[in-house]
Amino acid sequence: MTYVEKLRDPTAETAPTRRARLAPPTSLEGKTVALMDIGKSRGKEFIDRLEGHFRNAGIATRRYAKPTNTKVAPTAVMQQIAAEAQLAVIALSD
Repeated sequence: MTYVEKLRDPTAETAPTRRARLAPPTSLEGKTVALMDIGKSRGKEFIDRLEGHFRNAGIATRRYAKPTNTKVAPTAVMQQIAAEAQLAVIALSD
């Protein structure tokens, strides 16, 4: 049986854009991971736990938050993440 992986782009684009998938890094050493709270309930708790795990592994993190969960993240926030981190985790918890 052949397994086909489909990745979905969670951005609020009206027409999906095809992008080549970036290869994951071989190591997180020296990288900064962005932790983004999208404003859903218990998202802060989830990010607190993730941040603790990353900290215990010696991996730097930075936290970000959307102003509301009902809208896409502002361009300025996305640009800040791109400038300050090499990887991102988006907290989709309820």
